[in-house]
Amino acid sequence: MPRILSIDYGLKRTGIAVTDPFQIIATGLTTIESKQLITFLKDYFLKEQVEKIIIGMPKNWDESDTHATPLVNKAIKELKKHFPQIPLETVDERYTSKMAKDAMLEMGLKKMQRRNKALVDEIAATIMLQEYLNR
Repeated sequence: MPRILSIDYGLKRTGIAVTDPFQIIATGLTTIESKQLITFLKDYFLKEQVEKIIIGMPKNWDESDTHATPLVNKAIKELKKHFPQIPLETVDERYTSKMAKDAMLEMGLKKMQRRNKALVDEIAATIMLQEYLNR
């Protein structure tokens, strides 16, 4: 069965998570440099079936755009251009980074591990995907 892939896109880094083949559990896959996203996904899609991509859309509480919204919109255009056969859906990413940091604290990670921004991005992508699955 195909997977669902989640993207927490940022200026420097992009966290990526995927479901298991039965689309029950979200698992962090990796964090990559954002400029490598398309290359990484082309390679990943050769190995794994993905039926949908979800990407976190940064918005303020009043639904206005944040400073990162145009960046994510640009990434969405690139994804649609390179992977038109895979449906793409945006999801609310508000507080996912905070939730990721809280989860790292609950897991008992040491302070230096919790400062790893790449790990925060990967966990944020995982949280977005698991919330998507729970809906």
